Amino acid sequence: MASINNKTTGFSLAKRREIKGDDFYDVKKIGDLSIAIVCDGVGSATEGAAAALRTTTYLMNNFKIRPKLWSIEKSFKTFISSINAILYQESMLNYESSELVTTLCIVVIQGDKLYGANVGDSRVYLHRDHKLSQLSLDHAMDEKGYENVLTQAIGIDKEVEPFYFENIIQDGDKVLLCSDGLYNVLQHDEIEATISRGASSLVKKASKLLDDNLPDDTTAVVINIDKTDDLQLLKNQNITIPSSLKKGQVIDEYKLEKSLIQNDRTWLCSKKTKQYVIKFAPKEAIDDEAMLDIFVKEAWNAKRLKADFFPKAVIPKNRTYRYYVMQLFSGEDLDNYLDIRKITIDDGIALADTLLKMSQFLLKFDLVHGDIKPPNIMISKDENESLEFKIIDYGSITEIFSDSSKAGTPSFLSPERFKNAAINESSEIFSIGVSIYLSLTGKYPYGEIEPFQTPTFKEAKKPSFYNNNIPNWLDSVILRSIALDKELRYAHYSEMSFELNNPKKVKSFFSKNTTIMERSPLAFYKTSFIIMTLINITLLIWMNS
Repeated sequence: MASINNKTTGFSLAKRREIKGDDFYDVKKIGDLSIAIVCDGVGSATEGAAAALRTTTYLMNNFKIRPKLWSIEKSFKTFISSINAILYQESMLNYESSELVTTLCIVVIQGDKLYGANVGDSRVYLHRDHKLSQLSLDHAMDEKGYENVLTQAIGIDKEVEPFYFENIIQDGDKVLLCSDGLYNVLQHDEIEATISRGASSLVKKASKLLDDNLPDDTTAVVINIDKTDDLQLLKNQNITIPSSLKKGQVIDEYKLEKSLIQNDRTWLCSKKTKQYVIKFAPKEAIDDEAMLDIFVKEAWNAKRLKADFFPKAVIPKNRTYRYYVMQLFSGEDLDNYLDIRKITIDDGIALADTLLKMSQFLLKFDLVHGDIKPPNIMISKDENESLEFKIIDYGSITEIFSDSSKAGTPSFLSPERFKNAAINESSEIFSIGVSIYLSLTGKYPYGEIEPFQTPTFKEAKKPSFYNNNIPNWLDSVILRSIALDKELRYAHYSEMSFELNNPKKVKSFFSKNTTIMERSPLAFYKTSFIIMTLINITLLIWMNS
């Protein structure tokens, strides 16, 4: 996800000769979000202007305190529903009719994603390659002569159903938010021809066409997308890929001390009094552009994905070779740890929780880890002797829904991945489940699968078969996460996370091949007893007849 620099212009004119209109707009940068809002207070309502101002302010303030795990879509729907209820109830209390009424259009830009919603007939357009496209949906009547009659607006009814949309934005795009005062005066091609000159030019052109006597308040906000491609900038740096490295060599003040991987491209190093891990681009990347792209992307992900479950990583500004530097995590990988012991039930739950939180974090960037397994999980003990975990291997991270990625290790791949299915939340959950199963039992649920092997999957035994300390509810969570049938497996990280943290709400898991006796022994014996009783009664009647 490249960084986005947005240059935004906004302008509003009141109708006719009025000093102040009923429209209101605002644009703000909140964290990594760029937010723009246009509200058009409904003129036929007594408090239309107040509704426009309050709606805009309410939405901006709520985005400042938005829960980090909420999606933009959930935020839109929750906040819009809330302000709608507030305005409607206040109108009924003070006026006994809907008087605090406004239309709304809102966009949020995060990275290269555009999220939008609208209620009423205020619009959002996208201008790309000299063409203007409407992204929003007018909530207005279709009948001729009633085109301006709204079917939805903020504050007009108890409930509201905003129209929601998403798009990928590109360098050079322009996003326009406007009230109906603009597009009712300017034709589609006139907006198309003028948008590059900004919001003020659009509104003033509309006003000039009507001799500065606009029939309605007119507002426009134009966002110019200027995307700096960080990946390309990193790739284009004129720096060397070393063909060989050796112990004691000093690279930009980092002294190489010990090779950590057989290919001698990842080293323990020191700078002054501190130790780090330094990873160089592979030798193949000298002549292979595809390999270079993979490493540049890996380094970029390492730099930008900052969270507690990843080692901290940096790309030094003045480096003379292609490498990046990571925090040294004192501990061992989970694979080595499991060679001599299993982890406790509590630590298994903590590991699953960490892997799910990591996956949910990556999902915000439209990414997946791609190779979740014990060798990519580092562990150490905190001051309370509890295990803590870090996830490594930035090289496997890839885009969600990728169907070309070869990321992953056979023993941890879901069955559909062997058939070239795209990576998604469900397939990542399978890898998480296999990792937890192995960590708690010392066994692979479907056996160890060799590279290039075409596996035959049979139903896995309950984890508690190997470790009787595992409670029934955790048995069910793990079995559901590694279900061979995708319909039975968790589809989303949030589903598994909820059950992991709410044991009392976990339902027993059964595969489609589970017998009635296994599903419910008591019901099976009750049914069998009734059937046998009926058979015996029938036999007695037959013998005595």
